[in-house]
Amino acid sequence: MEVLARGHFGKTLYKFTSHTARRSNRLNKCKFLALLKCRHSQSHVLLALHEQSLTTKQKRAYHHFSRNAAGVLPQGQIVPLTVTSSRGIYMAVARVLKNVLKLRYLVLGGAVGGGLQLQKTYQDWKNSLFDVDWMKDLFPEPDKWNSVRDSMMTAAGKLKDVEIDPRLRTVAESKYQNMKSWLDTRWEAAYAAAQKRQAERAEKLKLKEAATVQAITFGKTENTQSNPKDFMEVQLKYQRELEKLEKENKELRKQLLLKNSSSGQLKKVKKSLIDMYSEVLDELSEFDASYQTQDHLPKVVVVGDQSAGKTSVLEMIAEARIFPRGAGEMMTRSPVKVTLSEGPYHIAQFKDSNREFDLTKESDLADLRKEVELRMIHSVKGGRTISKNVISMTVKGPGLCRMVLIDLPGIISTTTQDMESDTKELIREMTTTYMSNPNAIILCIQDGAVDAERSNVTDLVSQVDPQGKRTIFVLTKVDLAEQNLANPDRIQKILSGKLFPMKALGYFAVVTGRGNKEDSIQDIKKYEENFFRNSKLFGSNPSLSSQVTTRNLSLAVSDRFWKMVRETVEQQADALKAIRLNLKTEWKNKFPNVRELDRDELFERARGEILDEIVNLSQLTPKEWEELLYHKLWDRISPQIFENIFLPAAQTNLDPKSFITQVDIKLNQWAGKEMPTKTIEAGWEALRMELLQFMDKAKHRKEHDTTFDELKNAVIEEAVRRHSWESKGYEMIQLLQRNALDETTVHDKSSWSAACQFLKTSVENKLNSIEKTMSEMFGPGVMSQWMTWSYRTDIQKVRSAVKYEVEQYLKSNENHGSILSRDEMITIKQNLGKNGMECEDALIKEVWDIIFKKQFLQSCLQKAKGCEKEFSKYQFGISSEDCCNVVFFWKLQNLLNISANALRQQITSREARRLFKEIKEVLEEYSLDEQKKTQLLTGRRVTLAEELKRVRQVQEKLEEFIKALNNEK
Repeated sequence: MEVLARGHFGKTLYKFTSHTARRSNRLNKCKFLALLKCRHSQSHVLLALHEQSLTTKQKRAYHHFSRNAAGVLPQGQIVPLTVTSSRGIYMAVARVLKNVLKLRYLVLGGAVGGGLQLQKTYQDWKNSLFDVDWMKDLFPEPDKWNSVRDSMMTAAGKLKDVEIDPRLRTVAESKYQNMKSWLDTRWEAAYAAAQKRQAERAEKLKLKEAATVQAITFGKTENTQSNPKDFMEVQLKYQRELEKLEKENKELRKQLLLKNSSSGQLKKVKKSLIDMYSEVLDELSEFDASYQTQDHLPKVVVVGDQSAGKTSVLEMIAEARIFPRGAGEMMTRSPVKVTLSEGPYHIAQFKDSNREFDLTKESDLADLRKEVELRMIHSVKGGRTISKNVISMTVKGPGLCRMVLIDLPGIISTTTQDMESDTKELIREMTTTYMSNPNAIILCIQDGAVDAERSNVTDLVSQVDPQGKRTIFVLTKVDLAEQNLANPDRIQKILSGKLFPMKALGYFAVVTGRGNKEDSIQDIKKYEENFFRNSKLFGSNPSLSSQVTTRNLSLAVSDRFWKMVRETVEQQADALKAIRLNLKTEWKNKFPNVRELDRDELFERARGEILDEIVNLSQLTPKEWEELLYHKLWDRISPQIFENIFLPAAQTNLDPKSFITQVDIKLNQWAGKEMPTKTIEAGWEALRMELLQFMDKAKHRKEHDTTFDELKNAVIEEAVRRHSWESKGYEMIQLLQRNALDETTVHDKSSWSAACQFLKTSVENKLNSIEKTMSEMFGPGVMSQWMTWSYRTDIQKVRSAVKYEVEQYLKSNENHGSILSRDEMITIKQNLGKNGMECEDALIKEVWDIIFKKQFLQSCLQKAKGCEKEFSKYQFGISSEDCCNVVFFWKLQNLLNISANALRQQITSREARRLFKEIKEVLEEYSLDEQKKTQLLTGRRVTLAEELKRVRQVQEKLEEFIKALNNEK
């Protein structure tokens, strides 16, 4: 360790460089104190204090370093220094800073504690105040205020450019002035009466206002009870004025919609929003039923007993008589989906039809009702039961409430003879299925003219929706009910929900007609209005004014429908996303690196492959075509040539000239009748076979897709079935064959050699065919019986015995004719009888014919081998009789070559193109036949791709609808 001190007293610099100092702190302390004691006498008191704090070992080290300190630090270079004053000052400053820093904890702790106490005090004071949260419900949210303000400003800007008919404007302004003056008069009278009452009874004003509110709500004040008819009159008058204004505004809306559509503007949210939603439902109805996604989207389901007035209520909402009617019989035989939408014209249109029915014309209404009836009859089985097939139609018109309604067959109590036995159960099952949709609005229709105890629908609805969270109860025919009921209070109990055990969101009473089929919707509305205005039952209870008329019902149902749509549509979109994700995961696992192709795309791909493979027919050379056609034609005519022409002529033992003459006669007769037909058949078979071979070759390619095999085979088979050879081709081939038969002389040696080879090949093939036939007739030989452990049947044993006898005759007489005499047959029977065998003459003749043919063909084959060198003799007319067969087969060969050449030309120039065209026609027909495509394109790959396509389409339409719905918000 080194200690250096420089400068005046109190400034000291310590520098420790010894490695021993870093090794032990205790030695450092002792060594430092020893050096100070040795050189600085002024700090002995301080050093003594430090010595007292040392341990025994430290003291020994201290004295050791004290004795040797002089050699470490020479006295001449050391400046006297002190440690006491500087260190004391530093320690004092440190203690002051330490105490000062403690204050921050006190300050911070006090601030935090005070804040908590202040917050607690403020919370206690706030809780002591009275609750004013109820005032929030009285004021709309700022977002709604801003939305309404922006919508009104936008509408005002759009309406500036609308050109309104001056006549309509004049009428509207006059009506507006009349309405305004009437309202001002009523307001002034009410204001004057209120001022008078306030002056007379100012101290009781609050109590009177509370009583008035209670009277309007529950109908219990003396003033309301004393004159309830006036109150109902005011309500109905106000409603009539509103309906008049709405009716007059229909023309304004019509012009506005027409102007927007003609100017190309795309603002059709209110008009097309329900149409978009209906399209989503249609897409879901065509989707795989196993997912049951369509059952989760809201729609209004109209249910009720038969003849309860379901269809009439729907017609009043649609403002048109669109459904057929019957006298007490079942008219609604299948579900009818009606989409109500706003439009410039009052029209109706079926989903699968382009015709628009004008609902303002009685003729179109009659046609529409007839079409609905026909569709229902065609959808059921013989008109005797109901159908689950949905009839979809859209009704558009100005001012219609936008919603989707499903009209179901009415619930029946029993089946009649003209119904199937399970009709009652099928109706209840269908109704329950539609109502089980957790987001469906149930419009329960109850006939008010019948006893409530006879209702079937209320029990069914209460089972599906026991809490009544999505049920709206409608009481129809209340005009008849008021006349017939002995206790009118029952209707009030029904509308207040106290009579039926079922619960509902709301209760309505309507009048949908007066029994006259000729009444229009406007006539029925007037009748309904007059009834409720003059009704003793409803006029005496003003609290029911909001629960009557179909107009109030329509508004309530539409409001509830759209509220439920907004609440549930996002959930359905999420469900579709989950389904699509699962399907895509399955596709990636089962078909990796394969593009998703639905049936239509797969069909187009198969179409291209089929047409490409047909084009490959042009790759065959003329030589390959002619060889193929030559062999096909010979295979088809060779049995006829041998059995009907060659063998009969050769077996007559004629001289060569007579043989040639007889063969020519028979060949010309047969060729004139059957040869052209056989030739066309052979050409068509060759074309078909070659096409199928190209198809089979494509199956062995590495990139071959087995999904298309069934479709390709079906297309080829259908095109082949339709194809027919041109008549001109038939006539041309017939003419060429006749000319070929006129040739009787072999012109060169090569033709002679080819004829000899053709003769030998043909005879050998025929002998092989005869050998196979004989093997089946006579059974296995002795060697085969030993080797294969097989045995002959009884008939084969008899035939073998006859064969032995026949062969003996032929050995004894090699020039025997082709016919077995009667004596010879008797001799054969006798020889067989000696061995205990009996047989018929036909069996002997059958064996004789095949044995004789074999022997004759064997002799022909031997003679043909010696005729190859006889061409020179033939030229000079000195050839042997054995070579007359060569000339016949040369004529046949020439005929085959000419026919094959003609067929090849017709196929390459005409028939292949015609077949190609027919295949294209078949493909075009199949492309339009969804049933065919479904039948021929199968497999999980196809169905999975179809499901992905359907989910994607539904999801896109649903997202488009959600976007439009959010824009309308």
